[in-house]
Amino acid sequence: MLPRHLQTVGGRCFARAGFSRASCMNGRFPRHPWWTGHYQPSTYFPVNNWHPQHISRPYHYFGPHFPAIPTFPWFPPQSSWLHISHFNMDAKGDEQFRKRKKGMDDDDHRGTPWTKRPYPPASDLRVPPIPGTPEVFVPTGPQTKAKAAVVKRRWEDFGHHSQDAASKETFDFTVVSYNILSQDLLEDNSSLYSHCRRPYLFWNYRLPNILRELQEMNADILCLQEVQEDHYQEQIKPYLEALGYMCAYKARTGSKPDGCAICFKTNRFHLSLVKPVEYFRQNIALLDRDNIGLVLMLQPKTRWGRDIPMICVANTHLLYNPRRGDIKLTQLAILLAEITEVAQIQDGRFCPIVLCGDFNSVPGSPLHHFIKTGRLHYEGMTIGKVSGQEKYPRGQRILSIPIWPQSLGINQKCVYEPPEKVQERPERSLEEETKEKTDDWTAESDKRVESSLHHHFSLSSVYSHYFPDTGMPEITTCHSKSAITVDYIFYSAANNEVCRQPGSDIPSNGLQLLGRLSLLTEQDLWSVNGLPNETNSSDHLSLLAKFRLEL
Repeated sequence: MLPRHLQTVGGRCFARAGFSRASCMNGRFPRHPWWTGHYQPSTYFPVNNWHPQHISRPYHYFGPHFPAIPTFPWFPPQSSWLHISHFNMDAKGDEQFRKRKKGMDDDDHRGTPWTKRPYPPASDLRVPPIPGTPEVFVPTGPQTKAKAAVVKRRWEDFGHHSQDAASKETFDFTVVSYNILSQDLLEDNSSLYSHCRRPYLFWNYRLPNILRELQEMNADILCLQEVQEDHYQEQIKPYLEALGYMCAYKARTGSKPDGCAICFKTNRFHLSLVKPVEYFRQNIALLDRDNIGLVLMLQPKTRWGRDIPMICVANTHLLYNPRRGDIKLTQLAILLAEITEVAQIQDGRFCPIVLCGDFNSVPGSPLHHFIKTGRLHYEGMTIGKVSGQEKYPRGQRILSIPIWPQSLGINQKCVYEPPEKVQERPERSLEEETKEKTDDWTAESDKRVESSLHHHFSLSSVYSHYFPDTGMPEITTCHSKSAITVDYIFYSAANNEVCRQPGSDIPSNGLQLLGRLSLLTEQDLWSVNGLPNETNSSDHLSLLAKFRLEL
């Protein structure tokens, strides 16, 4: 027997604790979902606090403005779907009505009424006409009436370090890198969020927080990771386009439900090139993973008519597996080779580069060191040490020399070889490739393959990764099992930049770092119950930086 108040909620809505079901409501459903801001509903269906003996009337979970009567004449005539989630957030038993399956295409819902789709349409989102519009997204249910505990992040201004730009032509712009946490991945890895209050994990709660945060930062360029494809197409992309962004998206290969997006303001940039990057290679055993990258070439819009340099913006999400540093390095090498192809200008120089993403590597790790210095000597290094994610690395196999097979067509300088140098070879295992002694990588045919990686970019990190006053590490992701830094914004620093890193042997146009949004310590994050929480709806913090380009 259901509790009394559940028997009357929403007409003929039915539910049972501990069971997940997409329930067809023969009664009628509100014209606008709760998170559009048209009214103030309860944040969630309070199945984890059922005390029917203390409740003398039904819960108004559609909102306080809805009378507790069985029919609502102002509702549209269509039936709607209500998803009632499982307590344990088990993905197998708590799937959304349409959870992405292998081989499932977005065309499955073409022509289907929005009222029967699993998520509300983006057209129902209330898009503020200008930044600074009063906040209307945060619900005001019984669990959110109290003011949320918030740890404020401060803006760190480095403008005083830059040269006087009064007499120079400059272009200032801001960049965000943000892993927004795919809902499917959240549900598939529910053990990482055992510390969270369950209502804060619902997508209908998380989406408004994420969109509001992106709007408030008001960045010129957004680099987003773990963007679930159906959410992107139906909700995120239309919302950002209404705010003046143009969006590019690359889904992960295979059956993975998420991908990376780069969005930029059309009043600040022209789009010159879009380059999707897939790391999967069918005939190479080392590259059997579905991670991807995305590279855009953007032309700044200025009041000066003369030619100005383009900016290369790259976004990626490397493999997570801490024990497969060989795969991470190979994926990174592919991305750097693709950047080289599109960012190189005359005289062997490169246009300014901004490289964002979730690299699944900690500061000071060999992979992080390679990005910043442009060189990595890896002979004798175990694959578990490459990313530094684990204190006691479990991957003990030594990195092979070379790391990837010659058939990939990328040399040790992370540059594509000319096609005539890449010979067609029969498909072989990685072990067979490493046993073969080849002199293609070096100028001298009597020497072994060089055990060092190189790249031509002088990349600096926006963040210092440690707080100078306390020495405490900065944190970009925090969940039940760890709190570390894995997200970065790298950029090609100008010659006069204080943070410029050594290691570049080819000159390039550079950027000056004018400011950044500060990060937090692990103690700060746990003071608000880690991530996600009531106000931060991802398990990652957003990164925000401001740059200056001299024209």
